[in-house]
Amino acid sequence: MGPLVSKSSARRHAMVDPDVHLMLRVRDGDAEAFTELMRRYQSRVLLVLEHLVGDRDWAEDLAQEVFLRVYRARKTYTADAKFVTWLFTITNHVASNALRTKARRREVRLRPAANSSGSGRPLERLLQCSSGQIPARQLDKAEMRHIVRMALETLNERQRMAVLLNKFEGLSYADIAQIMQMTPQAVKSLLSRARLNLRQMLIPYLESGQSPELPADSSLEEPSEGTGNDSGGEGE
Repeated sequence: MGPLVSKSSARRHAMVDPDVHLMLRVRDGDAEAFTELMRRYQSRVLLVLEHLVGDRDWAEDLAQEVFLRVYRARKTYTADAKFVTWLFTITNHVASNALRTKARRREVRLRPAANSSGSGRPLERLLQCSSGQIPARQLDKAEMRHIVRMALETLNERQRMAVLLNKFEGLSYADIAQIMQMTPQAVKSLLSRARLNLRQMLIPYLESGQSPELPADSSLEEPSEGTGNDSGGEGE
């Protein structure tokens, strides 16, 4: 749990972030406010989790765990950060714990999700950003989603999470740093390596149709970056 903040500070956050205002209402026992937060964020959390773990059903279970943790933490919630930052800090913890458990069970290799329902626009932006060019050959949306998902799965867990938060959620380096307990400079470095890895995977496909190869250890952690402090947890 982050440091306690004054009522005036909480009010300031609530004024500039309507989702903080909703969460403060949840803290005070407003069930409708929690339903509204779930309506706003459930599909976004699910999309990030699906790309992290590679399985739609598993991602749905983890998304339920995320919102269960949000609800359990309601009484200790303090408005010391943007709500989206707090929510995806919880999401990151849930996903990391689940992947570590899977790795311990020798089930490291991730399989592509079969029925993602997310928007194609973030994938298209990621594809163009990673390749550095408009694709030379035309890709239909289904093919594009499949190949970018495969490329994402070649990244390790930390790189994948940073890319998803940056490209799918549009979060700043500072927000991602708080979520992942890193420094903003470390996030910038992490994303730079992730883009390079994606480019190396995607350009052969765009030029010749060669699909990315999924390494057996694609979900393993890379050597530790410089980190920030441990603030910004779930509040449990």
